[in-house]
Amino acid sequence: MAKAKVTFQDIDQTVNVPAGIRVIDVSEKIGAGIIYGCREGDCGTCMMHVVEGWNNLTEPSVLEEKVLRENMASRHDRLACQAQIIGDCTVKPA
Repeated sequence: MAKAKVTFQDIDQTVNVPAGIRVIDVSEKIGAGIIYGCREGDCGTCMMHVVEGWNNLTEPSVLEEKVLRENMASRHDRLACQAQIIGDCTVKPA
């Protein structure tokens, strides 16, 4: 299984993860500062900024693009609940 490294800039921690895992799942496990309200119906709260390696995440879905647009996200912002890691990247809360 392919591996990737994801760095959470807010807590200065890098972890090795299996390719295909969602950023929010890793963030939740290690206690990084990406918050989320998905389970409470507050879509968009898990927005994160991809500092490096934005092309090492899966492409945004139509739904994710819509939520990012509605929240006036910058070019390198993504939803941690949607973005799957496919290569090395560095992220931080938006």
